[in-house]
Amino acid sequence: MANVLQESADLTGTAARSAANAIIDSLVSELKKNGKFTIPGFGTFKVARMKARKAMNPRTGEPIKVKASKAVRFKASPVLKKSV
Repeated sequence: MANVLQESADLTGTAARSAANAIIDSLVSELKKNGKFTIPGFGTFKVARMKARKAMNPRTGEPIKVKASKAVRFKASPVLKKSV
């Protein structure tokens, strides 16, 4: 992302990395705050909560417990889907 910003906005490498980091930081803070972040024309990032569950170790066949967790899901916008 920093390379694209550097070339398209005619920025120095340091400025482009700072801009890229600021974008990522704002995305993360918005996901923490609201659980959702939308970039129009690109897609939506959402926090999904995964319940605790029982699973099986495929190597040993031994049952294990998987803790509850969170994951980030992405849904592409129709504009992005159409352009790819």
